[in-house]
Amino acid sequence: MQYEIKGEPMGVVVCQLEDGETMITESGSMVWMSPNMEMQTSGGGVGKALGRLFSGENLFQNRYTAHGRGMIAFAGSFPGSIRAVEITPDRPVICQKSAFLAATAGVELSTFFHQRAGAGFFGGEGFIMQKLSGRGMAFLEIDGSAVEYDLQPGQQIIIDTGHLAMCDSTCAIDVQTVKGVKNVLFGGEGLFNTVVTGPGRVVLQTMSMEELMGQIIARIPQKS
Repeated sequence: MQYEIKGEPMGVVVCQLEDGETMITESGSMVWMSPNMEMQTSGGGVGKALGRLFSGENLFQNRYTAHGRGMIAFAGSFPGSIRAVEITPDRPVICQKSAFLAATAGVELSTFFHQRAGAGFFGGEGFIMQKLSGRGMAFLEIDGSAVEYDLQPGQQIIIDTGHLAMCDSTCAIDVQTVKGVKNVLFGGEGLFNTVVTGPGRVVLQTMSMEELMGQIIARIPQKS
């Protein structure tokens, strides 16, 4: 499979498939394809389907298989960027809810629960996230632009709520309270920050969907 990512900030990834190659995606992500692509819709069993629902995805997934050389394109649902991530058995990744766009057939999407409930309820990334494992290429939706850091063992980065897009499964995710009453009341950064501890790769996003919607709502004229 070969691919090309085009058109940010309203991005699309165009994949060129060889005969018999398969892509999996959430329903509604495919935007165009060649006539020799065959689609099959599957829930993958009740457990997997419910797990995807809890992690912010649809109950069903679509599988597109090329009969002969084929082409298929998947578009993001939010202004931002599309990032290609190679998944290997020794390097699964954890990502925010609704980040998964598409992947080759060897990638498995499952539910990831924070070990500490506080990281989910207060960290802004959600108690339930997504885990991508197996082997293949996955494409993720990033809100805004993506910035990557490679954390060494024990190295930490403090992240404002909603800006953690993805990290390696070797990273630990926790939360910490913003110190100081004045900082909490007047700092405008909220009560909690997300703390990610290495080792591993961390991908941050410059604008979360919640922030953008909040800015839009705040600018909608109110009826008198």
